[in-house]
Amino acid sequence: MNFKLKLPIAIAMLSMMTLSCQNPNENLQTEAKDGESSSLASIKEKYNTNIPDKILTPDVVETRLGTLNFFDGLPSEETVVKVYDNLDFMRAVETFLNGIPATSIEGIRLGLEEAGSKSSNQVVIFDDLMDSNPLFLTGNTSTVYATSFLDLKKDGPTVVEIPARCGPGTVNDAYFRFVVDMGAPGPDRGKGGKYLILPPDYEGDVPEGYFVAKSTSYVNWLILRGFLVDGSPDFSSQMFRDGLKIYPLKDIGNRPTMEFVNGSKKLFNTIHANNEDFYEELNDVIQREPVSFLDPELRGLFASIGIEKEKPFNPDARMKAILTDAVAVGNATARAITFKTREKESSIFKTGQWESGFIGGNYQWLKNEGKGGRFLDARTRFFYAATVNTPAMVLKMIGLGSQYAIAFLDGKGEYLDGNKNYSLTIPANVPAKDFWSIVMYDPQTRSELQTSQALPSISSQRTPLVENEDGSVTLYFGATNNAPKGMEANWLQSVPGKGFFVIFRLYGPLDPWFDQTWQPGDFEEIN
Repeated sequence: MNFKLKLPIAIAMLSMMTLSCQNPNENLQTEAKDGESSSLASIKEKYNTNIPDKILTPDVVETRLGTLNFFDGLPSEETVVKVYDNLDFMRAVETFLNGIPATSIEGIRLGLEEAGSKSSNQVVIFDDLMDSNPLFLTGNTSTVYATSFLDLKKDGPTVVEIPARCGPGTVNDAYFRFVVDMGAPGPDRGKGGKYLILPPDYEGDVPEGYFVAKSTSYVNWLILRGFLVDGSPDFSSQMFRDGLKIYPLKDIGNRPTMEFVNGSKKLFNTIHANNEDFYEELNDVIQREPVSFLDPELRGLFASIGIEKEKPFNPDARMKAILTDAVAVGNATARAITFKTREKESSIFKTGQWESGFIGGNYQWLKNEGKGGRFLDARTRFFYAATVNTPAMVLKMIGLGSQYAIAFLDGKGEYLDGNKNYSLTIPANVPAKDFWSIVMYDPQTRSELQTSQALPSISSQRTPLVENEDGSVTLYFGATNNAPKGMEANWLQSVPGKGFFVIFRLYGPLDPWFDQTWQPGDFEEIN
């Protein structure tokens, strides 16, 4: 489909520039205004009373779509085709931007199936931590992940028993909305316990003895984290293998055997499509989930391009061409929103380049305490780059939750570049009760950067770091080791010809992080 704009105005502008020293834009605006006034004057002659100009449509209107033609406000056939193509295009772009939470969850579900988890009792566990082989949106390398999907349509109410000392855990629904926390930030407060997750249409009795949460969808993602002990993942790996139980409530007397699949060092993809396959992924979600899963506005948006519950998604040749164009523009838009945000409140500190993942500080993406409605760009940005939605990643939970800071840019405001060398100073007394870490990511995949370092990260509990005399730590980044002699442990590898970005994590954040009396330095280019 050809969406190139006709440019008669631009051509006229160039012609006038050769004939006059006046501002061609002023000439153009004057001509357009005069032509429009003449057209409106002719239209207004046909009325008995004076009709306001602002409610009338001229016979010829110049727009970014080109020339739009009308007869007495009635669009020409050419204009009708043009604006409907544009309407479908706009809605397809908006479907991409607003459908990312659903397709991201679907991508994870498909990826875990690929890794060997096809039912809730089959859990992918990263016994040896998450390395850079799997494609997984901004995963971390310093906790032991244990993850599975619940199918409440097939299994009904489902029990999740988590062991004591489980780190932060979360259940999210099929649109990446928060359902319940588990572990330290959850109601069990790290003591372990039994959780019961109810389907959206469940109306039966609820037994006692459980932490109960009702989901809005059938498919739900369970993601649990275990901390390292003495720098090793072994304790948490065994903790999950011995203590994690997932089973349908109806099978409490005949529980399925737990199966664990080690996801470390395996290659599988959990990321949604950035081409026209995106719309197929979204359609699969819409067909599987109940109508009540999404509000009428979102359902209406998706239905406007043919993605509708209990109807086949079968776009014709015209619509396929529009979808192909729209997903390219949608992807570019998501990347601009993610990597070069225009939101001033993205900055965490008054100075420097560190940005928040949760712009607006609300896990429900409500702007200005809801006065600004849904913060659409903030939601798109988060789910294009990251996973897991929980208030524990946003709220001030001293010593319990987690906090995140993202760096896409160096101290000069330029993208981080794998061809350059950088230093980054982490001041002393990092305000984290549990630990802090830095992980490098690939802007193409938003997954861990693939280098000769299997774990492209540095963690205070895993990596033996060399401190400066004042207790700060200086980290070094470059394609080849540029760390001073004796500080090689403080170096992370970049890739020539590729960009990268990093996430700084604090588990168990403390007051100095929230009151901003402590802040990490910026990336500084070095020779």
